Amino acid sequence: MRTQVAIIGSGPSGLLLGQLLTEAGVDNIILDRVGKEYILGRVRAGVLEEGTVGLIDQAGAGARLRAEGLPHEGFSLAFDGRDHRIDLYGLTGGKRVMVYGQTEVTRDLMERREASGARTIYEAAKVTPHDFDTRLPFVTYEKDGSTHRMDCDFIAGCDGSHGPSRNAVPKSAIRVFEKIYPFGWLGILAEVAPVNHELIYANHPRGFALCSMRSATRSRYYLQCALDEKIEDWSDDRFWDELRRRLPAHHAEALITAPSFEKSIAPLRSFVAEPMRFGHLFLVGDAAHIVPPTGAKGLNLAASDVHYLFDGLREHYLDHSDAGIDAYSERALARVWKAVRFSWWMTTMMHRFPDTSEFDQRIQEAELDYLTHSRAASTALAENYVGLPF
Repeated sequence: MRTQVAIIGSGPSGLLLGQLLTEAGVDNIILDRVGKEYILGRVRAGVLEEGTVGLIDQAGAGARLRAEGLPHEGFSLAFDGRDHRIDLYGLTGGKRVMVYGQTEVTRDLMERREASGARTIYEAAKVTPHDFDTRLPFVTYEKDGSTHRMDCDFIAGCDGSHGPSRNAVPKSAIRVFEKIYPFGWLGILAEVAPVNHELIYANHPRGFALCSMRSATRSRYYLQCALDEKIEDWSDDRFWDELRRRLPAHHAEALITAPSFEKSIAPLRSFVAEPMRFGHLFLVGDAAHIVPPTGAKGLNLAASDVHYLFDGLREHYLDHSDAGIDAYSERALARVWKAVRFSWWMTTMMHRFPDTSEFDQRIQEAELDYLTHSRAASTALAENYVGLPF
């Protein structure tokens, strides 16, 4: 079997890259170790930058997003019992974000790929990239009891933090930067209307809270929690009571509750692997970097990686130039580190840390006060939140 680009991973980044390549006439095959239904059962973030939305449109998969997505022109920072709205649209000259679940993005890209006739191989076990430091890379995998080989020109590792792509790189060739945060997020999903039409990021003495949504009838809420917390210790009633405590009074009174249908605790970390290219192997998205979800950058960073890699591969095949693929790692990492900085800053500003001193707390309060009363500071927040240009 042969293809031009072998893509490992059929999450949003792999599907987006694959469909952009397909639309440009570049042959590609996607491999994933799990099945389609498992992938569609995963619940992930849903705040999309305009650049991400544009790439989905370019891939021919944006119709439902445009029809059903919720455009947001601002969000609230809540502290001292009050809301402070950040006017994204006004501060950035007309930019906004779109709230649309990652599962729906995945579904739309899958349907577009199937309609275009491009190939995806699900439930492919032991996927392994080989010889990517030569001009003859290939990928092996097991399916239906047999070992298969796929020869290719390039391998795109869109397989997440624990996938085989980064693990195939010699440890001596890669440098890792990591920060572990001393808390996690307890999150729930419930079939209720959101408490507010825009997101609320709350800083409270009891800890951070986030009120988000997946649609006009499905809400996603989070609470900062200790890393040793157990899901079974958090009944729905306990969660709703704690969320009310951390919100301004008018939001707490308006909160609609219902039984949750998904509940999880996620640790927070910042992680970057450098470089993002190793010969004919490219790392994309979570395979190369992880950010805490505070700044809504995870999926959007993966999309910007796809943008740079697609540009490079398109130039290689259509313009016979390797300038784009040679610059991929440098271009992607320049944007990655800016988003890592922003996510770290949002996380440190909005959460209560176990070792916070009285001095540290006063600095955090001064930061929030300055941010919400200075147009320059609010503009810096807004332009990072809606997404820096590719």
